[in-house]
Amino acid sequence: MPDALDTHFQLILKALVDGRLVPFFGAGVNLCGRPQGITWQLGQYVPSGGELSEYLANSFGYPASDKWDLVRVSQYIAVVSGTGPLYEELHKLFNADYPPTHLHQFFATLPAILRDKGYPSRYQLIVTTNYDDVMERALTAAGESFDVVTFAAEGEERGKFWHFPPGGEAILIEKPNEYRDLSLDRRTVILKIHGAVDRVNPERDSYVITEDDYIDYLTRTDISSLVPVTLAAKLRKSNFLFLGYGLRDWNLRVILHRIWGEQKLSYKSWAIQLQPSVIDQQFWRKRDVDILDIDLENYIAALSERVQALPRAGGGL
Repeated sequence: MPDALDTHFQLILKALVDGRLVPFFGAGVNLCGRPQGITWQLGQYVPSGGELSEYLANSFGYPASDKWDLVRVSQYIAVVSGTGPLYEELHKLFNADYPPTHLHQFFATLPAILRDKGYPSRYQLIVTTNYDDVMERALTAAGESFDVVTFAAEGEERGKFWHFPPGGEAILIEKPNEYRDLSLDRRTVILKIHGAVDRVNPERDSYVITEDDYIDYLTRTDISSLVPVTLAAKLRKSNFLFLGYGLRDWNLRVILHRIWGEQKLSYKSWAIQLQPSVIDQQFWRKRDVDILDIDLENYIAALSERVQALPRAGGGL
């Protein structure tokens, strides 16, 4: 009789093959595969949320003890020094060629693996609250074309999304409900719902990171109405796989509220979280999300093995 983990992977593989799985990347994915005992250093690894917060706190002399609280630390910097210095420091931090983790490499090579096995070319929608470009560079290294859609947190375009097509100029999405220049039948789409670094044009950097940013984010129209219509439709009819999140992450709670309000998710979804607290379990249960108590690196390794072992299309899962 299959155990719960085997059953889970069967459901995940079915969702992958059918093009219904949407992974959500949190800051914890940047720890996947990092050697134990390695202290984070600028330019060596992408920081986790806590590492980013502590780096900013030390850089700007944050006076309180909760240096792990990225939202509060960022708000302090914005008030005391201004958003300009905060953005400059974030750009300096993320303007680096950080090595992709095993997780990024798995999702970057997934489309080619499925194509080689004869499955239809259903490309991925990858949603992330991270600011780095590691997933983009992993896809580039794998020879995969992709679109990037990024939220604008500052400036005249505030509250809208930018579309960065491969090899083309950035396009401001003025009318999301009419914007159809994105298709998962053509290529992968990375949806950066809390902004991102723009390594080509720092003036277009965008970060939902301070308390004021989150308040503004919460008071706007449901983000599902701001996302291009093709992506919004995908989000409504997909299974979600939450990777690298914990209850402490404001960005997860905010985005769940912005997309789904208080309702439960309509498609079966999962969160990978090692040793979740009772509060974490209750939080996920409220959303009808199954939580798997497993190390993220081990989870990705096990999922990768099962994808590699998939039969050719038509052979049955």
